Amino acid sequence: MIEVLLVFMFILVTCIVGYLLKFLTLSGAISALLVGLAVQAGFGVRGLFLLGVFFVTSSLWSKYKSSWKAMFEDKLAKGTTRDWRQVIANGGAASLLSLMNTFWPDPLWTIGFAVCLASSNADTWASEIGSLSRKNPIYIRTFKRVERGTSGAVSFLGTAAAAAGSMLIAFLSLVLFSLPWPVGILIFLFGYFGNFIDTLMGAFYQQTFVCGKCGLETEKRFHCGQSAIQIKGVAFVDNDLVNFLSGLIAGILAIWIIYLFYG
Repeated sequence: MIEVLLVFMFILVTCIVGYLLKFLTLSGAISALLVGLAVQAGFGVRGLFLLGVFFVTSSLWSKYKSSWKAMFEDKLAKGTTRDWRQVIANGGAASLLSLMNTFWPDPLWTIGFAVCLASSNADTWASEIGSLSRKNPIYIRTFKRVERGTSGAVSFLGTAAAAAGSMLIAFLSLVLFSLPWPVGILIFLFGYFGNFIDTLMGAFYQQTFVCGKCGLETEKRFHCGQSAIQIKGVAFVDNDLVNFLSGLIAGILAIWIIYLFYG
């Protein structure tokens, strides 16, 4: 009982610190607390540590050279401080698989959990580090260079950062959960694949708006004090939904592949 209380206090203090450091909004801190509790229930301290690595490194990269990123942040739906939607978008799939492992324990959930975090880490690192590239990214629908912050665009720096982000989570998963190295490679590959799914969905399905007042293309529904006009994408498919689905799809695919060949 004391151990459970200590873990709860640790998660709570971490969320409060995240809020005070402006990594999280108030709603983001509450959501992070719930995600942390779900992960603790499913995978214990090891799962919390893996989640913490994703949260801390991603938050630090988000804040790194924030003044430079602010120049194109107006195109993005969210800022560097995560609200509840961003927390669920990046940690919701992992917490869902954690709950599955709580009620129906199976080693496959561990792999899916790690892939979800690897995918989220890869996507966040790609976005935050890739935005520092000297050249504008290439839009995968037209293969033409577009402005930084455009969903569905890639750069060499961002692609390399995605691989590094996925690799970090895969390596730590091997160590924390004593997994065989082929599983670690699978976690890395599917984590990176999750970032690729995110890019595809961002290019072909994510909503994009244009401000009727200033003419800026943006992910924001409201701009310059008025409703923006949707010019492409599917209704309700925003960046948060794309982030959530890409990680969940990658995690489920990894579980399915393992079950298919070794189940």
